[in-house]
Amino acid sequence: MALDFTAIDFETANGFRGSPCSVGLTKVRGGVVVEEASWLMRPPENHDHFEYHNTRIHGIRAEDVAGAPRFGELFPEIGAFIGGDILAAHNAAFDLGVIRSGLEVSGLPGPAYEYVCTVMLSRRCYSLVSNSLPYAAEEAGVPLVNHHDAAEDARACAGILVDIARRNNANSIAELYLSLGLAIPKQQAFEPGDGLSKQTLAALAGAGRGGAAFGGRPGVGNGAGQLGRAWSGWPEEGDNPAPNPAAEPGHPLFGQTVVFTGKLAMARPEAKQRAADLGAKPESRVTGRTTVLVVGDGFVAGDLRNGRLTGKAKRVLELHSRGQQIEVLSEGEFLQMVGGR
Repeated sequence: MALDFTAIDFETANGFRGSPCSVGLTKVRGGVVVEEASWLMRPPENHDHFEYHNTRIHGIRAEDVAGAPRFGELFPEIGAFIGGDILAAHNAAFDLGVIRSGLEVSGLPGPAYEYVCTVMLSRRCYSLVSNSLPYAAEEAGVPLVNHHDAAEDARACAGILVDIARRNNANSIAELYLSLGLAIPKQQAFEPGDGLSKQTLAALAGAGRGGAAFGGRPGVGNGAGQLGRAWSGWPEEGDNPAPNPAAEPGHPLFGQTVVFTGKLAMARPEAKQRAADLGAKPESRVTGRTTVLVVGDGFVAGDLRNGRLTGKAKRVLELHSRGQQIEVLSEGEFLQMVGGR
């Protein structure tokens, strides 16, 4: 058996997952990078506006992709590079969602892909206060200089997966997942006319109302959040809904005990419900049960080092230093996971 896979990372033009403007791919054979590819692209028609927050993060502008093929035109090359490989992505729900939504709004079929999520694997195999790409890459000993460059992010994701496999003495992804007691998840193939994903339906509904398409990354990439807002007062907590027992066990939030702090782009009761729908248990304060803290108010992972933290976030750092398995997510990372704006 050999550690073979392709790591993938997308950047998007706006908050809708189906608006890819850049992709990076890293092919690994036997635990060694053997080939890389990256492309700029125009997002699918009617979903190709560039939002300020996205451009602020990755630096790609509409004029940078003006002469590039659209995602649907380029996907045959992307798909040929991937071939039959298992895909690896840091927050795979987002990147696999980009493929699905981008093809759906392009009116194209999509292949089936087995995939692994290095956020989930990092959470299981490392002990980090944040499993954002920069933190996980640092733990894996992988250089990451230009975060949000799709090619470099894909390379970092590949390095994280290779490191985790090595730490678990696994010679293949199948062996790694077996050792962790997990099943490799799969995104099923689909055809035009099949039921659309929730993110695509929301984007089409927004476009029909004359609004911006939405459904995925709110101007952010791995570990980034919305910037420029002041710290807020006490948002309404609302009830703590019960976890959905039928949720997908492979989702990064499944089985987690989640607490929210700071002002989010969505109402906190809605955030709690979205987390519960994915199998998480929302609670209202940080305790010994807490495994995930979602921080609003423009928090980014770097704030863990510069001290711009809420009281709950400081409590998380204290508990983590005592050995509790607990991590901090930015609002952007949370929204990537739940498919919200």
